Amino acid sequence: MSARVRTMELVGPAAALPIWREAFFALDWLSLRASPVYYGIGVPRGDGAPVILVPGLLGSDAYLLEMYYWLRRIGYRPYRSGIGRNLECPDILSERLIETVDRAHEETGRRVHLIGHSFGGTIARSVAVRRPQQVAQVITLAAPIREIRAHPLVLTVGRFVRNAVVARRAEEQVKATCYTGTCTCPFVRSLTNGQMAPTVQRLAVYTKTDGMLDWRSCSDEDERSNVEVSGSHVGLVFNPQVYRTIAVSLAEAARYGARQWTERSTPRKNAA
Repeated sequence: MSARVRTMELVGPAAALPIWREAFFALDWLSLRASPVYYGIGVPRGDGAPVILVPGLLGSDAYLLEMYYWLRRIGYRPYRSGIGRNLECPDILSERLIETVDRAHEETGRRVHLIGHSFGGTIARSVAVRRPQQVAQVITLAAPIREIRAHPLVLTVGRFVRNAVVARRAEEQVKATCYTGTCTCPFVRSLTNGQMAPTVQRLAVYTKTDGMLDWRSCSDEDERSNVEVSGSHVGLVFNPQVYRTIAVSLAEAARYGARQWTERSTPRKNAA
């Protein structure tokens, strides 16, 4: 199945995104603490598989620690991404993530699962295309996997990051074309021209009340791979619906193994 996106440019603003809802992400955190899911109750137990968490734009591994320790509690072997702060050329970040994937694969002897939030999910998909033998599954949480159509504030931040990258590379006497339609680095090529291996499972979690990205750009072209939840963009990393969905998907991946994606015909159900 394809993993291709139309463009990795900062395409433009999406109409009427409810960015004000993002202020309530703390409610998701409180809901998670009050949910049995957080304590591993009522969700499938893990089998020790390696799971790497990838932060979104401007983020670091620190804000995913809640999910990191939860994965450990329910029986998985979580890994931090090791990419540093997501404030760098995406190709450099993906190379750092590849190093973590290779290390986790070598240490466990198993194919790894990638969970990426926002732009971290886009980076995770790129790595899955480039490391099909080491990656078993990619789960994206509100990640722009078709194009980057976002709230004007998010686009402003994206341009700030791009300008900072261009300035740093200029100091190294390297011309940078990050986040433009002319960039042809391995990161962009893997997404726009690459093909996701049929043995790599994928899941795209999105919310229609996303205040930062157009939810349509966060859905997979294969409807069987999509799960809609309620909540905010930022709050998905603390959302109990998302945690339940992740637990079920990881367990399903263990049962499914390395069979081709096309053999799977049962549509996914939205998280309860």
